[in-house]
Order: sequence, then structure tokens, then C-alpha cells
Amino acid sequence: MIQSYVENDINIRLERIGAALASNGYDAILITSNANLYYTAGRVFSGYTYICADGSVTYFVKRPVGLAGDNVQYIRKPEQIADLLTQKPGKIAFELDSLTVNDFARLSKVFGESEIVDGSSILRKLRSVKTAYEIGKMKESGVKHDEAYRHIHRIYRDGMTDIELQIEVERLLRMEGSLGIFRIHGESMEIFMGNVLCGDNADSPSPYDFAMGGAGLDASLPVGGNGTPIKPGMTVMVDMCGNFNGYMTDMTRVFYVGKLDEMAKKAHETSIAIHHRLVKEGKPGVPASRLYDIAMEMTIEAGLEDFFMGHKQKAGYIGHGVGIEVNEAPVLAPRSRDILESGNVIALEPKYVIPHVGAVGIESTYVVTDNGLECITNYPEEIAELY
Repeated sequence: MIQSYVENDINIRLERIGAALASNGYDAILITSNANLYYTAGRVFSGYTYICADGSVTYFVKRPVGLAGDNVQYIRKPEQIADLLTQKPGKIAFELDSLTVNDFARLSKVFGESEIVDGSSILRKLRSVKTAYEIGKMKESGVKHDEAYRHIHRIYRDGMTDIELQIEVERLLRMEGSLGIFRIHGESMEIFMGNVLCGDNADSPSPYDFAMGGAGLDASLPVGGNGTPIKPGMTVMVDMCGNFNGYMTDMTRVFYVGKLDEMAKKAHETSIAIHHRLVKEGKPGVPASRLYDIAMEMTIEAGLEDFFMGHKQKAGYIGHGVGIEVNEAPVLAPRSRDILESGNVIALEPKYVIPHVGAVGIESTYVVTDNGLECITNYPEEIAELY
């Protein structure tokens, strides 16, 4: 079932899940979402991962055919799970933050008299602390992400629109091996491979909880580039996702055409200064909210609070965990209860929107270590001219 090179790491994850189940008094958990199937099996399949409090696992597989292993059981429908279990759980956790009502009702019947509880927060917490193997995969992603960005100057041409530039950036990423998917937790956000935002479109409010919005090309997907021609005096924010192996990195860099507005330059430099400060502050045991507070304090000191994390519409955070999904824990927000832990991987994105100019500020992905934040997306931070 599991590819050999990741099997040992999967076993570590299963042991952690089992221990968390036991400490909460749960007998088992049933995994149903693609992200957590990948986390617990090393691949996505149609079916379910069933993990007991002792860390033992059974993969109930519907598709694809041909998966092998002592812990693989093929089924046609979930009702067969009951007949294949040697012992029914007294208390079982479901992923209630992702199950539909119909699926919940059907799976509830499978487990009959078992008490059903929500295991979503357990999985989210465990996934926020990456193993050494996972961090290695994310560092690989960061290197390829960086390499793609290094060719942006080469693909820019006078007269391009934001969408035309984005298509070329997407091609760069795909040529580096990007899988082309931007996996997001929850159903309230949709996007393709990221955003390229130019000029005032960066100030267009979006219904999605992203740091930057954009009107998009159509009301069916109202986010991102909208066909704005790239003209002198505009900034061009490239905020694309790197996903080359199932683990994502998030990186934003900003370019400009013609003369750069002084306020935009100041805001971009403030964003870089915030990053450099938080690299030192972001150690295990530090509340995630503290990082937000520092960013806000530095923003107010620079007189940029009206433009911080948006202008017309503001985002309420400056960063987020990233991994199999791009919006994992911890969340760097003023009311966040998350505490940084060694092995967290976070994307910091203190950004600003300057009216009639565009968005500025950088986003980089970092690993939380005992010595602070280690950057794994190392494209130059400075705002650069496109020509």
C-alpha cells in the first residue's frame, strides 16, 4: 500500500494519531478526506483509513485496484467495513469538518452503537507539526519554487496583461514539476495555482479569505487577475503556490514597471523588516498572536496601518501554516490561540495595498526551529523592476 521510502514516516504519523486518540479516550478514527488519506497512507485513494488507538491501521479501498498489503481490505461500499472489523469501537472519531450530511448518516449506520465524536482538530493539530521527512519534502518544493521565480524577468513582455503573465508563471512552475493543484482546507475558498495582481485590481474585494483578493475573470471565480494591462507605475504581485510532491510552499514576490511609488517602496521595505524581525521572534512557545501584534506595531510605527493586509477590505491574519494544504495550523491572527511548536511550517505574508499603485510585501515559507524561523523559499526579497 505504502511506498517503501515513506513507510517509516507513515508509521511515525500513525503512532502519533494513535497516542492522540488514546489520550482523548477515543478507540479509533475513520479518515475520509483526500488530504488526510494522503497523510496516513502516502497516497490518495478512494476509500477510508481506519486507525485504532494502538496505532494499528486498516486501509479500506474502493479504487484503484492493485494495492497490496496485509492491512489493505478491498470493499465496494462502506457498509462492508462493519463485517471486516474484529471489534467495534466504543467511541470513534470522524472528520466532521469535511463530511457531508449524507456521508455522515451513512457512516454512522456502519458503526451502529458506537459513540461518534469529531476528530478534525486532532488531525489538524498533529499535521501542523511536520516530521523530518515532511520538512525535507517542503524544502525540495521551496528549491523548485525559487527556481521558477528566477525566470519571471525572462518571460515578461511590454503590453502583457496580468493574466498573460500569470499563464507564463504557471508554465514555469509546471516545467519545474508543479502538480498544478492548490489544495485548500474547507469549501469556502477556491483558486487555481495562485494570483498575479496588478494595480488597482489588488484592491478589489474578494469573497475568499485570502490576504489579497482581485476581481478575477468571471463572477464564478471572483479572485485574482482580471485582465488588467501591466502599465508603468503599477506593482505586479506574484503570489503562486509551489506543490511539487504533495507538500506545498507559499511565496509572494513583487515587481514593478516604470517608476516605483515612494509609499509603495516604503511599505515593501516595511514588510521585509517585519519578516526579519519575526525570523528572530518565531520560536517554539511563542503565541502565534504575538507575531501578528509585532507586525501591526511595526506597521503603525511606519504609518501604514490604512494599507495593511488590504485597503478596501482587510485580511485578519499575517500568516498561516502550510503543508499538504495551504491553510493549515497555526494561524497568525490577533485572537489565535495557537502556540508555535518546533516543526511547524508557516507562511508569513505581511502585505499592503497602495491605492492606484497595487500590492506590495513579501510572503515566504519558514520552518519553526529552536533558533527561530528557517526560510525555505529564498528568492530575493527586494522589489524588482520588470523590463
